[in-house]
Amino acid sequence: MAIVVVTGSAGLIGSETVKRFHAEGYDVVGIDNDMRAYFFGNEASTSWNREQLINQLPRYQHYNYDIRDFAQIEQVFARYAGEIVLVVHAAAQPSHDWAAREPFTDFTINANGTLNMLEATRRYCPEAVFIFTSTNKVYGDTPNTLPLVEMEERWEVDPSHPFAQHGIDESMTIDKSKHSLFGASKVAADVLVQEYGRYFGLKTGLFRGGCLTGPAHSGAELHGFLAFLTLRAVRGQHYTIYGYKGKQVRDNIHSKDLVEAFWHFFQQPRVGEVYNMGGSRHSNVSMLEAIRMIREIGGYQLDYTLTDQARSGDHIWYVSDVRKFQQHYPAWQYHYDSETILRELIDHIAVREDVV
Repeated sequence: MAIVVVTGSAGLIGSETVKRFHAEGYDVVGIDNDMRAYFFGNEASTSWNREQLINQLPRYQHYNYDIRDFAQIEQVFARYAGEIVLVVHAAAQPSHDWAAREPFTDFTINANGTLNMLEATRRYCPEAVFIFTSTNKVYGDTPNTLPLVEMEERWEVDPSHPFAQHGIDESMTIDKSKHSLFGASKVAADVLVQEYGRYFGLKTGLFRGGCLTGPAHSGAELHGFLAFLTLRAVRGQHYTIYGYKGKQVRDNIHSKDLVEAFWHFFQQPRVGEVYNMGGSRHSNVSMLEAIRMIREIGGYQLDYTLTDQARSGDHIWYVSDVRKFQQHYPAWQYHYDSETILRELIDHIAVREDVV
């Protein structure tokens, strides 16, 4: 029996990973205690997704455990030792705004929790592949030092800059920038995952995500901008845009496209490898562009306010250069662009909210 362990298994990326590897014939063990409801309120709870996984997938086993508790994590790994072939660590405190409220909670989840997962893997299944969902926030606000040009609906990088054509690659420094406490805790986790690969030889892969999205996203004001923006538009609720005239740009990658990348890495793993992974030039929008597209696609007119105060450390323009991953895994390709993602989000939310 081959087992895949997934943390954050009821979340956006975790649940997509569970479904994909279950469909491939693997038994899947999920670890998720719905901390998202604690972070962002009951509306952002992933309990609905957890129940779907439990009820629909016969080879899925759920553990309501906390990744900060090594005894709980060790119990899972000891039980399945020798059978675990892959660990996908997708659990996290994901908001840089929220991290400032409870720094200890943020750091112990993101950094200590990652250490627990790595050490359990090293002790009980050292031959397993270990995949970590890192973040572009490890670069801090360094992307904001790029030469930017203001357009009608977005900011763009000056065409003469090396990142203009394909986006930001893995050479961008993580030093001398404001990360937010969330970014700092994810840097700690990111470096740990690299080190367990390079020092201990674990087959670790890190995916520094742009905006990860999809219909399984329980979007909240402080995390999951595209899903939350669409939710507010469909509900006819007000939305506040913080800073940069609403022209800040995010690249959006669908959860299925990201998990497809996980699948390719699992087939041919590397040691301590780092990849920028987002929508790239294939799929990116500014907030104003997203609002317009939601109106054009679904007919929903968002009521929004622009404020001058940007969120601390927030990116003005971020587009991922994914060519390194494409070079290593040329069979991987996108199946979703921004329009396709928004159409799916609108349809999913409209059905869920019963407004169709």
